[in-house]
This record gives sequence, structure tokens and C-alpha cells, in this order.
Amino acid sequence: MNYEKIKNDLISEIRLTQSQAEVFLLVTLGGKMPASQISKSLKISAEDALETSQKLVELGGFIDMPETEFEAMHPRFTAVNMYRRMCERENIDFKKNLVVDNIGIALEEPYDDARTKYNKKKWKNMSET
Repeated sequence: MNYEKIKNDLISEIRLTQSQAEVFLLVTLGGKMPASQISKSLKISAEDALETSQKLVELGGFIDMPETEFEAMHPRFTAVNMYRRMCERENIDFKKNLVVDNIGIALEEPYDDARTKYNKKKWKNMSET
């Protein structure tokens, strides 16, 4: 998986900020985590981690969880959901977007791996490929 390409596609097609794309990928590929862990993993302030994660809930990328814990929905659903919401915000006709579909497909296996005890991979290793 090409982490940088997926991050760039999230930025260009779904119009996430770089920080939002990085937080989204961290939680999608690493599993549910609190804002403090997001902050530590990405070397950003706790406030930025919390604010960015809360914004991703609004954008349709994360499940609304209690307090400061965040979890991503299944990537095939989430990528299209975030794209649909972006189209609504920007008054763009919502239609099939293969780049967005491919984001969900590319993230599906590592998403599942992060949520099972077998074949669990760390997102950092995937970002190097």
C-alpha cells in the first residue's frame, strides 16, 4: 500500500487537510485510540489531535465515541461517506468516483487486520511500502 498516495488522494478528492488525512489513516490502520495516543503517534499537540479527530467525526470519517476516544468506520463506507459530505458542502454533484472507491478498497485489509488479533500489522510498517 502506498501510504503517501492514499494520503494525497484523501486531500485532493475528499478535501481533507494534511493533518486530517494523517489522523484518519492512523486510526483507520491502527484501530481505536484516544486523542492522547494520536498526539503521541503523530507528534502533534494534544489539542490538535482532539480538534482534528472531532472534525473527522463531523466529516463522516470517525464514529462518534464517548469523550476523547476515536474509531474509524469501515473504509469502504467511510471514503464514500466523506466524499458525499464534501460534495454537499461544496455544492458538487455527487457521483461515482473511482479514486475514492479505491481508497476504501486499499484500506480495507489493513483496517480489518488492526481490529483482529490475528495477522495484526502496524500502520507504520504499511506506510513504508
